[in-house]
Amino acid sequence: MGRAYNIFSALFSAIGAFLFGCVSGIISSVITFTHFKDFVNNPDNYNSLSGAVVSTFTGGCFFGCMIAGWTNDRFGRKRTIQLGAVVDLWGCAMQCGANNFACMLIGRIVAGFAIGILSMTVPLYNTEIAPPKIRGFVVGLTQQLVGIGFIVANWIGYGCQYIPSNAGWRLALGLQLAPALLLLVGIQFLPFSPRWLLEQGRDEEALAVIRRLYGTNTPEASEVADREFGEMRSIIKAEMSQKSRKLSDLWETPAMLRRTLVAVGVQVFGQFTGINVINYFGPSMYKSLGLSSGQSLLVQGIYGAVGPIANFFFITLILDTVGRKKPLMFGAFSFVVTYSVLTAIVACFPPGVSENHPAQRAGIAMIFLTSIFFSLSFGPVSWVLASEIFPTKTRSIGTSVATCANWAFNVLFSQVSNLAIANVSWKYYLLFILLNAMDFVIIALLFPETKGKTLEQMAEVFGDEVELEERSSRPPETHEKLEQDTKI
Repeated sequence: MGRAYNIFSALFSAIGAFLFGCVSGIISSVITFTHFKDFVNNPDNYNSLSGAVVSTFTGGCFFGCMIAGWTNDRFGRKRTIQLGAVVDLWGCAMQCGANNFACMLIGRIVAGFAIGILSMTVPLYNTEIAPPKIRGFVVGLTQQLVGIGFIVANWIGYGCQYIPSNAGWRLALGLQLAPALLLLVGIQFLPFSPRWLLEQGRDEEALAVIRRLYGTNTPEASEVADREFGEMRSIIKAEMSQKSRKLSDLWETPAMLRRTLVAVGVQVFGQFTGINVINYFGPSMYKSLGLSSGQSLLVQGIYGAVGPIANFFFITLILDTVGRKKPLMFGAFSFVVTYSVLTAIVACFPPGVSENHPAQRAGIAMIFLTSIFFSLSFGPVSWVLASEIFPTKTRSIGTSVATCANWAFNVLFSQVSNLAIANVSWKYYLLFILLNAMDFVIIALLFPETKGKTLEQMAEVFGDEVELEERSSRPPETHEKLEQDTKI
């Protein structure tokens, strides 16, 4: 019962991740609509303006991540998710009802602000409610729902392109309101993070949540829940008494600096895979391979289903078994291969010059393989690793900084990619070959393995002297107090 409730809580909160995928993905279809181009009414500069629609959204995400670090500590993970849902409703309504291009851009910024909040908070919340044995699966649901959001967005876009008026793109953007409303209403029925409750001194509530998440249907399950609570409480209380809540805490010691660099690194490396270039500008990439607009949207719709299938297989059968580091190395190496082949195809068989259909199909296959390999590596692992390695005291702000780094590079790629694909073609893909080769070396040499560790045991992985000293010197009264608590 405990595991079922745990997975349900994680799955429902991950509707925020579904919103991430839906709000991010729908624009890649909308910017290809004829009536949306007429709405923008600037054909000579349309590539730049369509890139602005994407980059303003990702810029909003960056600032949403920044504020989420503070709101998560002040109001908790649960209330912050509700805040993200409210802001998303506002932003999506502005987009749907926009009467000019400026209103559309502001709506994208507001929606991006909401998605920035949710993209940081959902994996953080799921990390803190998940037992170590299934934490990879539970947090991996974030990427799963992101992928499903992209699927829904792609097929909504494919269908709405046939509506012969502005109602097509308005409907596509307006449908984002439904999951945001569901999240806003439903999240209030889920538990608070037990670790946040402990930070607030609400120990009895935290114990009740832990017992519910772990299950108490057998004496053994109750014992595991109480033991986890005892360890969690002692470490968190030690952190609260010895550290201040400052940004500089993220590099205060060598161990903490390493945590920060690993968290930021794995999020930035996820952008270096180029996956969001495909997600945002996939139709443009397919056109560069010689496909028509309708064919490009159809292929993008099929492409969207590939990643979530691979991701589900990975988080259920592999992630908590093989760990975090090996999949990341596999992914980085795979992207070097897929982008090398894609570069060679576009360079040797230029669209508009060559009508080599086998080469076109091979190029599409490389894009599909990139999605599959991303879902078997950086997709789920980046969210898991970045949110699990920080101590409770700095987990919120550390995850915020890491996710901000993700969105900062997302802004960069979203701003330049459409122009780069149009102007330099295959040479742009050389960048991703070099970046992923560099990622492989850094991950192999510097990244630790964290599978199977509780959040409090990460101190051992990173060699944090404060936590280790506290663990070794923990007084026996801690256990006596726990026994008293379990009898209440």
